[in-house]
Amino acid sequence: TILPLPKQTVRAIAAYVFKARPKTKLRELFLTHSGSPLRPETMTGAIKKAMEKAGLSSTAYWLRHTYAQNLLKMGRTIYEIKEMMGHNNIQSTQRYLHIDTERMRKVLFDETL
Repeated sequence: TILPLPKQTVRAIAAYVFKARPKTKLRELFLTHSGSPLRPETMTGAIKKAMEKAGLSSTAYWLRHTYAQNLLKMGRTIYEIKEMMGHNNIQSTQRYLHIDTERMRKVLFDETL
């Protein structure tokens, strides 16, 4: 599965990996300063803090929801979205997706998207 990312995101991740990420054989991308994998709660807290600083009153869930919706609009299948979001089961992915009735109509009636 290929994860679509903006160029600035790819550059930021590359800078982190080559300059700031602790050297280790762990496969997890994001690590603490001591080299342990970041826990989901830590990431959620960091996202919340950044959103507050930016004046946004939302949650990490909202970001994941928006990401899933955008992947769906780009034509990704629910199975691809499941993999990209790291879900163990399809039911978890379904919670993030709402059916776009206009898109469904176009697909059903073979209209141009």
